[in-house]
Amino acid sequence: MGKTYWMLVTTQENLDITRARGFKLQGVDTRNRRKAVRMGPEDRVLYYVSDKSGFAATATVTSDSFEDDEPIWKHYRELENFPHRVEIEANVVLDEEHYVDGYQVGPTLEYVRKWPPDRWPLAFFGMLHIIPQRDFNFIEEELKRAGGSPHQAEDVEPDGDEFEGAEPQA
Repeated sequence: MGKTYWMLVTTQENLDITRARGFKLQGVDTRNRRKAVRMGPEDRVLYYVSDKSGFAATATVTSDSFEDDEPIWKHYRELENFPHRVEIEANVVLDEEHYVDGYQVGPTLEYVRKWPPDRWPLAFFGMLHIIPQRDFNFIEEELKRAGGSPHQAEDVEPDGDEFEGAEPQA
């Protein structure tokens, strides 16, 4: 089976949690279970931060999907614990002040053409979307131009302590 290109819509708080955990794991909400179970090794993930309206990172899936109920990420519904998970490896990661503006690139994407032109932001509702490879590659190149680096993923536990054995990041 070929690679699938995913856009994962998240909040800044949850992206910070993923970043603090070294971009090693990503959870998907229960509502998107059917899509999440299709995720597998070599798939690519593009992160869109909804409360910042910006593209922040790309990663490669390194495992098949699996379920785990350990609470990691936050959700307005307390019972949601993003149980559908995949292991990931960061490819391009931007600091918050360098995110690629979704309002600048969003309207140009092939994916949003399914919506009326004045309603294209509706394409970013929901957590997990399959997007065309062309759109993924375009945004990943924009992330690189904005100075993104895989080495900006921090190996820090949520309480702020560095993971034992982690090398310092430049």
